[in-house]
Amino acid sequence: MSRPRIVIVGAGFAGYRTARTLSRLTRNRADITLLNPTDYFLYLPLLPQVAAGILEPRRVTVSLTGTLRHVRLVLGEADDIDLDARTVHYSDPEGGIGTLTYDRLVLAAGSVNKLLPIPGVAEHAHGFRGLPEALYLRDHVTRQVELAAGAEDPKSCRSRCTFVVVGAGYTGTEVAAQGQLFTDELVRKQPLWQGVRPRWLLLDIAERVMPEMDEKLSRTADRVLRQRGVDVRMGTSVKEATHTGVLLTDGEFVDTRTLVWCVGVRPDPLAASLGLPMERGRLLVEPTLHVPGRPEVFACGDAAAVPDLTKPGEYTPMTAQHAWRQGKVAGHNVAASLGIGEPKPYRHSDLGFVVDLGGIKAAANPPPPFGRGDPHLASLGVPLSGAVAGAVTRGYHLAAMPGNRVRVAADWLLDAVLPRQGVQLGLVRSWSVPLDTASPELARVPGGQKKAGPDKTGAESPAASGGRGGAQWQETPDKPGPVAVPGAAGKPHASPVPGASERSGPARQQDGPAKPGPTAVPGAPESPRRQPRTSAPDAAQEPAKGSEGDT
Repeated sequence: MSRPRIVIVGAGFAGYRTARTLSRLTRNRADITLLNPTDYFLYLPLLPQVAAGILEPRRVTVSLTGTLRHVRLVLGEADDIDLDARTVHYSDPEGGIGTLTYDRLVLAAGSVNKLLPIPGVAEHAHGFRGLPEALYLRDHVTRQVELAAGAEDPKSCRSRCTFVVVGAGYTGTEVAAQGQLFTDELVRKQPLWQGVRPRWLLLDIAERVMPEMDEKLSRTADRVLRQRGVDVRMGTSVKEATHTGVLLTDGEFVDTRTLVWCVGVRPDPLAASLGLPMERGRLLVEPTLHVPGRPEVFACGDAAAVPDLTKPGEYTPMTAQHAWRQGKVAGHNVAASLGIGEPKPYRHSDLGFVVDLGGIKAAANPPPPFGRGDPHLASLGVPLSGAVAGAVTRGYHLAAMPGNRVRVAADWLLDAVLPRQGVQLGLVRSWSVPLDTASPELARVPGGQKKAGPDKTGAESPAASGGRGGAQWQETPDKPGPVAVPGAAGKPHASPVPGASERSGPARQQDGPAKPGPTAVPGAPESPRRQPRTSAPDAAQEPAKGSEGDT
């Protein structure tokens, strides 16, 4: 008798945990296939530290083949799922196509970037959802400081040393906090014009920084940022972005070459393409995480609307913390559907959150140890700030990471005793990490295939930017226009363990891990491919709260 075939789509917090749980429970009694465009699980909460030069890029990646025993990895991204035929059609990173058949399917596709119809943002901003964006930001910020140091006039110097971050959730707050420290250190070696110093602006239409946090800790974070020199402006956002700066909603025009977009996410379009009942773009599932009417299909993470049993009538928010724990339950219930154990519903208690403010500064609200088993006690967090919170935050991350703990700790130690290396690697260019993409984890390559798709006006263009994997871009100069610096949902960065929530005010978005997509290599032959789903700006949809990749 052949072994049952299990296909898991996505290796974010939910997909990775599902694969790991299933591998342990089935013990070679099932064929487990994990479909993902990269060969690693990305621990998004530490991505701001990569952009700030504290951690090396591979420290925040965990090898899928090295940590998931008895799991077959297929590099690619799902383009279409045929529920009746039980097949998953995918595109690989080099433009090829393939098909996987399954007896059990776990959809853990996560979420993608959500854009707002603000003129110029898609052209002049960059997100912060993957390693390419973090590496680009690190190089871009370093370059701007170096160019500012050699500028011929104070105005140009001041413009290049002004960095705008939109979104004061976990991710945006951490990017601004880490960025201010990073640029302050860079200018110590490269003096600027007299009276000019790096300036970071943090904008949000919410009333306070990180409104999802305890109000006391929110005030602590705000105070730390302002003392460090960050220009925090609540109730303010971007009205228009241009090549030379951004126009704010309060009427002020800010000269800048850097625009960081840390605003929001929406569920991956793959979920909506299935034609099943949805809840605001998320696939409706039972508390056991299986899809009603499709007992062979399970969904978890940002792509699934999971009933919140602690709040009847509501659904769990899109956070890494929920995605991580839903992945474990999904693994158990998929195994139970094969006769291994008993199914159980997803029920959670709050595990608290942490946010790294750079240096020894942090804010944390971890639950007391005795409260883990009781949702009422677990909600009674212990507010912490300062150096104690910093130690708790780093311990939190080390405990949550499924690998690389020693290497991460070693980088933290070296950063404490040695100066950071302020050099550009030049590996990622501006055009290779566009904001309007469903695949931030894969940088675009020159000379690859072009894909047709709707542009901002709805007309077809040969290099539209929305699809699954997005359009392939041709080699062009790296323009000095405002570039958004990486900056959660998502995922998850003030971080609730395996993921803190990116909740924001009613009118603001939250960041979350965007789904990577296949990228054609230079000169790769064109092959027939399915029409990719698009992730064009969606102004009508309500902001998503958090993301599978954020903490």
